[in-house]
Amino acid sequence: MKTRVALVALLGGVLFGCGLARSAMVSPEVVLSFLRWRDFGLLLVLGGAVAVALPAYQLAPRWLKAPPFGDQFGRHAARLDRSTLLGSAIFGIGWGLCGVCPGPSIASLGAGNVPTLWALLGIFAGAFVQGWLARPRAGVAAGLSADRTSA
Repeated sequence: MKTRVALVALLGGVLFGCGLARSAMVSPEVVLSFLRWRDFGLLLVLGGAVAVALPAYQLAPRWLKAPPFGDQFGRHAARLDRSTLLGSAIFGIGWGLCGVCPGPSIASLGAGNVPTLWALLGIFAGAFVQGWLARPRAGVAAGLSADRTSA
């Protein structure tokens, strides 16, 4: 079963990467042009992604008894708090400065865009710092874990 899941994940990743490359989302210049309101081609890409994903996320739990590779469908309880807003702002600033976000940056490497390694280094550094800041601390861990389970 794990091999089958890994193969499906690999196939999904390759398909996603090919879609990103075909849509030019792997090109920081195209992304920055979109973010500057000069080229709206990526809006069609984003709209197409939403048009495919939204019905799948809404209908699959109703039509299927269980996900193909899991026990049950889960829901992530989203919370709008200070950490979410700060993280979103940092992500947006980074995306706006270099025109690269995590998925397309990896696909960009596959397309031969080696300078994207600098952006990936920043992405990994940011993820490391966030993980370090979010880890439970002694004395605070009990209150933090109780607070998160009540949401």
